Amino acid sequence: MTMQNSGFMRWTSRVMMVLMTCMAMPLTANAAMVETDVVVDHALAEQGRAKIMALVNRDDVRAQLEDRGVTTEQAQARVDALTDEEVLQVAGKLDQLPAGGDILGTAVFIFIVLLVTDILGYTKIFPFTRSVR
Repeated sequence: MTMQNSGFMRWTSRVMMVLMTCMAMPLTANAAMVETDVVVDHALAEQGRAKIMALVNRDDVRAQLEDRGVTTEQAQARVDALTDEEVLQVAGKLDQLPAGGDILGTAVFIFIVLLVTDILGYTKIFPFTRSVR
């Protein structure tokens, strides 16, 4: 064997030892039980989020929000930033509104929700707010 070939063999054998040692290490997997109420709450939150998005995408609500300086994309980003608990609260409030009720009241309610999430620092839509974060 030549000197050059001997160095290559030494390097290759060291790489192989490291690889075989890594392969011998046990891989651990962690699994945990997911509680049913967590899954149900998340599913309800997704339904509520869809309900809120349907309201935000209505032409009359969109016009009211744009009059207040909020674009549709900003409103959608704000709804996406809501936690599951917040979505459930907003969707619950929407269910309590009277059918055919005052759309201005609904738009103001959404504006306030967006304003609160802006103040909490989840997003930055309104230039006149300062985040508490």
